[in-house]
Amino acid sequence: MNCTEFLANLTDFFDAKTATALRSELEQHMAGCSHCHVTVDTTRQTIEVYRNDELFELPESIRTQLHQAVLTKCEKLKRKKESKA
Repeated sequence: MNCTEFLANLTDFFDAKTATALRSELEQHMAGCSHCHVTVDTTRQTIEVYRNDELFELPESIRTQLHQAVLTKCEKLKRKKESKA
């Protein structure tokens, strides 16, 4: 099992839709791969935040940066779409 295969099965891993043998392979890989372990841990924490349905207030500076990043991405996509037309 490599990281690409691990990530391809991550959704099923969280949804408990993997066969026992595959789940064992995924767990073995994660035990020996710090990158995939962190990915699972971070994903699990993100899922918990959304399940708790709590609102978190972002600092104004982060909110501004996030807003600007979204606007920049949208503008790039718009230009790309227009150039293809």
